[in-house]
Amino acid sequence: MTLCGKTNVLTYAFDLWERAFYEVAKEYKGIETDYAHIDATCMWMVKNPEWFDVIVTDNMFGDIITDLGGIIQGGMGIAAGGNINPKGVSMFEPMGGSTPKYTGRGVVSPFAAIGACQMMLDYLGEERAAGGIERAMMKALGKDVKAWLQAKWVLHLPGRRPCR
Repeated sequence: MTLCGKTNVLTYAFDLWERAFYEVAKEYKGIETDYAHIDATCMWMVKNPEWFDVIVTDNMFGDIITDLGGIIQGGMGIAAGGNINPKGVSMFEPMGGSTPKYTGRGVVSPFAAIGACQMMLDYLGEERAAGGIERAMMKALGKDVKAWLQAKWVLHLPGRRPCR
């Protein structure tokens, strides 16, 4: 588990994060912890993303990291994410912000939402359903990832002009 921050610049804000991170980590024996600055985390996400299992950070750095992770996976329209709360309600959602260049064109890619559903089912213990969705996603993406990214496989919304 990696704490990501910028303790060399945001000394007061991330001092609190760092203290809380290591204090809570003591409650979970067997979990390895480390720290990386946001710039190093982004570099390693590109070079060796498999190094990270869990990244703990604030909203601003988390937004940067998830956007980068989405692009590494193949595009923002493919990436799904989860906010996991082991003692309460968790939330799963397609990652990414707005896409102004597609505003008003009536097209959306449902792939990230489907991925978020798969993650939720897996989290809820519905392994069979989650596995089926995962296999279907892999099959669809295995055919033509570029088609997804170029909005060739999209849901055309009624009453909207298609993307050109």
